[in-house]
Amino acid sequence: MGSVNDIGKESILSIDGEINLVTDFQHVNPGKGAAFVRTKMRNIRTGKTMDRTFKSNESVDFVQVERRKLQYLYAAGEMRAFMDNSSYEQMEINESLLGDKKNYLKEGMEVMVVSHDGTPLSVELPRKVAYKVIEAPPGVKGDTASGNVTKEVTLENNLKVQAPLFIKEGEEIIINTETGEYVERA
Repeated sequence: MGSVNDIGKESILSIDGEINLVTDFQHVNPGKGAAFVRTKMRNIRTGKTMDRTFKSNESVDFVQVERRKLQYLYAAGEMRAFMDNSSYEQMEINESLLGDKKNYLKEGMEVMVVSHDGTPLSVELPRKVAYKVIEAPPGVKGDTASGNVTKEVTLENNLKVQAPLFIKEGEEIIINTETGEYVERA
C-alpha cells in the first residue's frame, strides 16, 4: 500500500483485483477542500481506459513490477520483437501495448520494458532520440520575419514533425519521445 501522492505516469496499480497502468495524472490542490489526484488508467488485461479520482488521504495498492533493459529488433506484423542483451532471450510485444510509442522505435534502440509475472505492461523509451531527416522543404526567404517559424519535415521512420526553417535533408535532429517535438540538432 502506498500514498496517492506517489502516483505518477507509468505507475502500476491494483484496483478491484485488476492491474491498471496510469497513463496520465494530475495532482490537484484546490483553494477550498481537500487535495486529490485525478488519474487516467488503462486496464492491462482488457485494454479499457478509465478515469479515477483519489482523495489525498486514500491509500493505493502499487503492483511490484520488473524492469528490464531490452533492445528493439524488428517489427513483424502487429508484434514488435525485443531482446535481452545479457541472456539473448527474445520477447514479442503487441503494438497495441505500445500505443504512439511504436512510432519512435528504431532498430537497436534500448528501451525499458516493465513487466509483471512475465507479462509486459509498458515500454519506456529514452526521453530524447536522434533521427535523420529524409525530406525537408526549403525555407522561403522572408519567413523569419514573424519570429519562431517552423516547417514540417519527414524523418527516417516516416514521422512528420515541426522543425525550424534551417533544418535540411540529411541532418540528424533530436526528438522528444514524450511530446513528439523537435528539441535540437544532433
